[in-house]
Amino acid sequence: MEIPGPSARRRMLISALSVVAAAPSAQVAWLEKYDVPADEIALGFDGVFPLAGGLVEEGELDPGALCELQMIDEVFEEMTRDAQGNRWTRAVLSTDAGWARARHLARAVLVAEGESDPPLPEICIVR
Repeated sequence: MEIPGPSARRRMLISALSVVAAAPSAQVAWLEKYDVPADEIALGFDGVFPLAGGLVEEGELDPGALCELQMIDEVFEEMTRDAQGNRWTRAVLSTDAGWARARHLARAVLVAEGESDPPLPEICIVR
């Protein structure tokens, strides 16, 4: 299998961030369209977050973005550790502080990268 080049990996990261940054109503519509649970938003980010350091080294991502990306990762980790309730449902996307924080951070990265309003990605679900 061929490894995607730097620009393709950057697009993957931007696509994942676009879902994290989307308004709660857009996130719910995206989740319903693909019939996937809310944690798919975090899983999509988790799958591309490890690419960020390499993208900085390759000049495809501003080094300043790493801090915000790390904070998004930490927010999702904290949400996973929270034993008091299910923070991975569509119902809490508009009310949960963790989702709001991740959304804010993702928007900041997108704006800094000149990607202030990218479309939500099309995905292919294999069942």
